[in-house]
Amino acid sequence: MKGVTVVDHPLVQHKLTLMRKKDASTKSFRELLREVATLLCYEVTRDLELETVEIETPLTATAAPVLAGKKLVFANILRSGGGLLEGMLDLVPAARVAHIGLYRDPATLGAVEYYFKAPQDLAERLVIVIDPMLATGNTAVAAVDRLKEQGAVAIRLVCLVAAPQGLETLHGRHPDVPVWTAAIDDGLNDHGYILPGVGDAGDRMYGTK
Repeated sequence: MKGVTVVDHPLVQHKLTLMRKKDASTKSFRELLREVATLLCYEVTRDLELETVEIETPLTATAAPVLAGKKLVFANILRSGGGLLEGMLDLVPAARVAHIGLYRDPATLGAVEYYFKAPQDLAERLVIVIDPMLATGNTAVAAVDRLKEQGAVAIRLVCLVAAPQGLETLHGRHPDVPVWTAAIDDGLNDHGYILPGVGDAGDRMYGTK
């Protein structure tokens, strides 16, 4: 699918399968999500620009590469994005973090915003939106809408599992936002949940079901 990268690394696929199991404990689900997040972060940042600087090693002076430009922004869609955020910050601890509070209206499946806080200079940074599930796509579209309103121009999205409907909705509204995911599943049920999916990622992370 154009604009979508499926991360098919064996460790990612193995850990996702363990997360899919309905008897996975809250502890196990949370730990696995954090581990997968680090691996997904590795892939979504693969093409970051580098610049060369002069440094001193214990033995000699040398020219070596470092990341160029301003630090990344991880745009965490509350609440379940927090599970991905921890693993991604393990890999990029200096990243800035935006928080976007959105919930899905159970009747309309539309996204309702209740909180937004982000760095002021989004236009100068790469923004990576993070949310475990890209189901209907309505939440992702609302998040990207809001980030663009605040000036963001370089935006990517990372999710654990995506539905074809969600990808179509997102790219119908924001074709410039590429997606990295561990799997594209079959579709959605009548309640807008991904099948086969992993269930409600927030509930499984925090034991709130």
